[in-house]
Amino acid sequence: MERVLGIGGYILRASDPAAPSAWYRDCLGLDADENGLWRQGEGLTVFAAFEAGTDYFGSRTQQTMLNFRVRDLDAMLAQLRDRGADVAEETQDMDGVGRFGWVTDPEGNRIELWQPA
Repeated sequence: MERVLGIGGYILRASDPAAPSAWYRDCLGLDADENGLWRQGEGLTVFAAFEAGTDYFGSRTQQTMLNFRVRDLDAMLAQLRDRGADVAEETQDMDGVGRFGWVTDPEGNRIELWQPA
């Protein structure tokens, strides 16, 4: 059986595609090239399904949530706050998994930030 090798991309709709691209670059340091190609570091990837009625994604109209691994969650959240980003006040710790925080991008998409254990 053929198997997928990993996440090949995350593609989203935007009223002004240049704006979220700049936000992800300037606020999160996602240095994609002009074609949207980004060479990410090695690490784990979470693939999980949640109940349809979950509030975990923020808005119930959001069907998926992007999760980025970070080295230092507190430093990343502080950086985002300094840039005026919409950062959730709460964080979550999961024993053996790591720490989580959230930010909402300019298009209204809630993003999870994960500092693996």
